[in-house]
Amino acid sequence: MTSTKGADYDVIVVGAGFSGIRSLWEVDQIGLSVKCFEAGSDVGGTWYWNSYPGARTDSEAWVYRLNFLPEMKDEFNYHERYPSQQEVQGHLKHVVEHFNLRKYIQFDTRINSAQYSESQNIWTITTVDGKSTTCRYFLPATGPLSIPKDPPFAGLKSYTGEWYQAAKWPKKPIDFHGKRIAVIGTGATGVQIIPKIAPVAKQLTVFQRTPNYVLPGRNYIIDDHQLADIKQNHEATWNHARTNNSGLAMKLPGRTVQGVADPEKIRQVLDAGWEAGGFHFHFETFDDLFTNLDSNEVASEYIRQKIRAVVEDPATAELLCPRYPYLSKRPPCGHFYYEAFNRPNVKLVDISQDTIDLYEKGIRTSSGAEYEFDMIIFALGFDAGTGALSEMEVKNAQGELLRDRWAERLETFGGVLVPGFPNMFLICGPHVPFGNMPVVLDIQVQWIGKTLRHMEQHRLNKIDVSKDAVTKWSAQVEEAFKGTLLGESAKKAKAWFVGANIEGKADNVLFYFGGVPAWSSWLENESKTDWASMEFGSPTAAVTDEAEKPKLAPEAIPVAPVA
Repeated sequence: MTSTKGADYDVIVVGAGFSGIRSLWEVDQIGLSVKCFEAGSDVGGTWYWNSYPGARTDSEAWVYRLNFLPEMKDEFNYHERYPSQQEVQGHLKHVVEHFNLRKYIQFDTRINSAQYSESQNIWTITTVDGKSTTCRYFLPATGPLSIPKDPPFAGLKSYTGEWYQAAKWPKKPIDFHGKRIAVIGTGATGVQIIPKIAPVAKQLTVFQRTPNYVLPGRNYIIDDHQLADIKQNHEATWNHARTNNSGLAMKLPGRTVQGVADPEKIRQVLDAGWEAGGFHFHFETFDDLFTNLDSNEVASEYIRQKIRAVVEDPATAELLCPRYPYLSKRPPCGHFYYEAFNRPNVKLVDISQDTIDLYEKGIRTSSGAEYEFDMIIFALGFDAGTGALSEMEVKNAQGELLRDRWAERLETFGGVLVPGFPNMFLICGPHVPFGNMPVVLDIQVQWIGKTLRHMEQHRLNKIDVSKDAVTKWSAQVEEAFKGTLLGESAKKAKAWFVGANIEGKADNVLFYFGGVPAWSSWLENESKTDWASMEFGSPTAAVTDEAEKPKLAPEAIPVAPVA
C-alpha cells in the first residue's frame, strides 16, 4: 500500500451504488487505502432509495449488472428480463459481500462539502455533522439520478393525509387498499407505480403535465434454459454492449425510414420493434429516428395509434398522446401502463394548462377544481447529471464552488475531470454517454484505475486537465447533440437530460449523445498518448526504502474495445 502522505486515506469515494462499488473494487486492486461514505443505510444508491411499488430497470438484465471480472458471469442471479429494485439491490449486496468491500463503507453518512488544498495537495471531505476526513484522490460516485426534485407546493404543510416521495420511499410497508390516491408525475417512476397500485386503490387520480411515449416492456421470467444461454454468451453480449452507442446489446438496423419508403414495410419493421419490447423499438428499427423529423413523426404517430388502440376512452387516449417528437424525453418502459386507464377507478387529470397546489384535503387546481385524497405520491423526477455534485459544496483551492462554475458553463474532460479541481475523478456524472450506465461506468472506472496506476508508478502527486482539452471535449458534446433533432424539442418537453425539468437550472447538454464507442475511444487515446492533455504535479521525492514503494496489482481487465 502506498503512503497517504499526510492524508487519512489515499481515496475517498462518495456513494455506494453501482459506481461507488465498482470504484471501491478498482481502488482496492491498485492497493490504495480507501473510505466510502454512503447516505443510505445499505448499498444500492438509487436502488436503495427508489423502492416504490413497481420499481425495476428499463435495461435488460444481461447488461444491467456489475461485470469487472470474467467469472462474474457465473454469479448472474436475476430472474426477470427487467430486474426489480429488490433484485438489483440484492445483486449489489452480493458483490459487496463476495469481494469483501463492505468494510470500506460508512453508512448513514451524508457529505456536506469537499475542499481542495493546493498547499497540502489533499481533499478534505466533511459530513453534515461536521466530521472531516482527508484524502489524496476524491471520487464522487453520486450517480446521474440521485437528487430527487422536491415537491414545490406551498400547501403541502397544510395537507392532512399521507404523502410520499417516490425517490425517498419509506422502508416500512405502505397500505394502499381502499384509499383515494393521487400520483403527480408521469415520467418513468409514475409509469411504474400507476399500474401497480391501481388494482387496490379505491380511486387513483393521475395528474399529468406532459404525456410520455411509453414503450411496452414485454417483461418475462428467465428460466433455466435462458439462464444457460445468457451465461454462455456473456462475453459476446458485453463486447456487443461496449461497442453499441447506448451501451446495450442491440444491433444497428442499417436502414432508414426514408430509405425504406414503403409504408407497409415501415409498419412491419415498427411492429417487430414494438413486439420485441423496450428500447429495441428505436434502436433496432430505423437509424434516422434521432436525426430526421419526418422519420421521427412516423414512429411518433405509430405509438399514438397504439395508445388509441389500448385506451378505451377516446378523450383519455388523446390526453395520453404526446405531441412532441419521439425521444425528446427519455421514453420509459411500461408494464400495462396504458391498460391501467381502462379501469373504472383510474382517472387522468390534464394539468398542462393549469397549476396545482395542495390544501388540507387534497389538491386544488388554479382553474378552481378540488380533489380530495387520502394519499398523494410525488413522482417528480430528478435533478440529473449535476444535481448531486451541486448539492455538495465542492470547492477548489481558490474557493470556487463547482456548482457556480457549472452555472456559467458545464465543462468536463470526458465526464471524468474538471479543470481547476485536481485529483477529483467524476463517476457517472455529467458528460458521460447517454445510455446504459453499468456499461458506461465500467469503462470509465477502468480508465480512472489506469490513470491512478500511472500516477502511482511514476510518483506523480497531482492531475489536472488542460483548458484546451476540456474545450475540445465540451465542443464534442455540443456538436453530438446538435446532430440529433432533439435540441429545441427536448427543452420544450422539459427533458431531464438537458436540465429543463428543473426551474432555474442552466441550459446545458448534460450527457454525451455521440455514443459509448466514440467516448471510450476519446479516453483510450488520452492514455495511449501518456495523458498528453493532462497537467501532472511534480514527481514526489524518490522512495529508497523498498518497503515503502507502492505495490500495484496488475490491471484486472483491459480498457473496453471500441468499434
